[in-house]
Amino acid sequence: MKLLLIEDDFEIAITLKEELEKNYIVKISATGEDGEYQAEINDYDLILLDLGLPDKDGLEVCRNIRKSGVRAPILVLTGQADLKMKVSLLDAGADDYLTKPFKLEELMARVRALLRRPKETLLSNTLSTSDLTLDLDKKTAKRETQLIALRKKEFYLLEYLVRNAGNVVSRGMILDNVWDNDCDSLTNIVDVHINYLRDRIDKPYDKKLIKTVHGLGYKIEA
Repeated sequence: MKLLLIEDDFEIAITLKEELEKNYIVKISATGEDGEYQAEINDYDLILLDLGLPDKDGLEVCRNIRKSGVRAPILVLTGQADLKMKVSLLDAGADDYLTKPFKLEELMARVRALLRRPKETLLSNTLSTSDLTLDLDKKTAKRETQLIALRKKEFYLLEYLVRNAGNVVSRGMILDNVWDNDCDSLTNIVDVHINYLRDRIDKPYDKKLIKTVHGLGYKIEA
């Protein structure tokens, strides 16, 4: 099995690599940029991601890896133990996290646990809710049997809603996870894209999936 370790601290990276290579093949990336690139072009069974990277925030790296369509489980190594950070990690696509300092025995146990998950579940390239199905590789959506053309940002927005099906997501959460804070939070960009989605996903059908929860945000029916 092949593992990707995204860690900039040379001594920690070598120590972890030596331990992990007793059972696995390990590739080290020392920056977030290279980690994202390696995750996208290679097929890894597990990604270990340190949050404290020199060029990018680890949370952003986690989001970008998921947005690129990588389905391998992500184990985050973090020095931040507060609840808000843990929630942010899971929302960004992480499967598990380990708070520093940690014992190698616990790290190895968590690696084994993630690798025991059914392969077909981890590598599934589709998401679905109700009669809506998303193909994460082709970046296409289908309602019933009808293929729906979406622009890139519309697809990512719809993917985020489907991943949180049944739960309300605020405009701020959508901006953080779909736009990566690269736009003015005071604009109505989220509402505009929601309207685009409704025209394509809901308008032609009797059953409406995208709901507005006034004062809170949006949700898609589970």
